[in-house]
Parts: sequence; C-alpha cells; structure tokens
Amino acid sequence: MIDVLIIFGPNLNMLGTREPQIYGSDTMVDIMSSLETQASRLGLNISMMQSNDEGELVIAIQKACITARAILFNLAAYTHTSVVLRDAVAMFDGPRVEVHMSNNYQRESFRQISLTAPVSSGAIIGFGVDSFLLGLDAVDRLLDGNGGKDQKS
Repeated sequence: MIDVLIIFGPNLNMLGTREPQIYGSDTMVDIMSSLETQASRLGLNISMMQSNDEGELVIAIQKACITARAILFNLAAYTHTSVVLRDAVAMFDGPRVEVHMSNNYQRESFRQISLTAPVSSGAIIGFGVDSFLLGLDAVDRLLDGNGGKDQKS
C-alpha cells in the first residue's frame, strides 16, 4: 500500500509553458521531483499520476480507496464542474487534500467554486508549486506526522 496518491488533473502536463504568468515556469516533472524529495524527507511512499481524462481520474481515485492511505490532488478545471469526481473524492476514506497553484479567488467567478473542497480534508491554494509541497505536509500531519506509520490503534 502506498501512503499518498498524488493526482494531477487536466492540462497540468502543460505546466511550464501554459500561462506562465499564472502558473509559473516549473513543469509537472519539476513539481514531481520536488514532491519525491519532500516525500523522502517525510518518510512517505508516494505514487503520482496525471490525466486529462475525467474517467481515468475517477478510476484512479476509486483504486486509491484500496491502495492508498491518502490522496493529494489538483483536479484543475474539473474541480469546478465534475460531480462524478466530487463523488469519487467523497468515497475515499482517508485524508483528502485539494491543491491549486493559483489563487482561485483572484480569478474568474466560475473558478471560485470547488465541488470537491466540501468533501476534502482541506484545500491549499495560491502558493504556486509550493501548494503541492504544503499539501504533502498537510497529508503527513493528517497521517499523524510520520507517514501514518506506527499509528496507535
């Protein structure tokens, strides 16, 4: 079993070239590398995936119900539109942390609504690449600060 499944939603594979004035110049590969370093420091076993397909994201979350202790996710535009992803996140029984690189509340009104935040443990927005790292720290704390290892029953 992995400790954390990290999910990158649609268009995040284009980070680094996609609207750098909003998302910065770091690529998804850069972010993944930073997350691997952070996870190692925290003692967390992570797995990461990216998809532009809503169905693939749903399946990944459903599988995580069995294979992961927590999920850290940026469902990108689907955050604001997908009831099926909201329902998948709600099914997950462990810590669920939503992250966004930009501050949705400084953007278009439709981006200010998250269907998944109400069924998440928490949300971190507006800190660029650090949103993912802060999110991983939050997951670690929700797993008792030690990657969920040696938890008391």
